[in-house]
Amino acid sequence: MTHAFFSDAAEKILRELSPSEQAAVESVRRFLEDDPDSDRARGLPDPDHRSTSWAIELLPEETGGRGISVVYRYNADLDAALILWIIAGP
Repeated sequence: MTHAFFSDAAEKILRELSPSEQAAVESVRRFLEDDPDSDRARGLPDPDHRSTSWAIELLPEETGGRGISVVYRYNADLDAALILWIIAGP
C-alpha cells in the first residue's frame, strides 16, 4: 500500500474547501494509496527522473461544488505520493 501525503500548500487549500469538496479530495488521497499510477490520472511533465507527476480531475458532480484538480508526485522507490497542489475552479 502506497502512502499519500499532503504538502503544506495542499493542506492550506484543503482547509479552505467546502466539506463536500474536502471529502472528494480525501477520497482521491485514499485512492492514491491503492493505485497511484492509475489510468484515471493524467501524466504531467516531471523534471525529476526518479518520480512521476500526475493530475486527477474531479468534476463538480463529484465534489458537490467546484471542479478540482489534485496534482501529485509519485515515487515508486519510496512507494509514496505527495499531493502538491489542490486547484479549485471558480
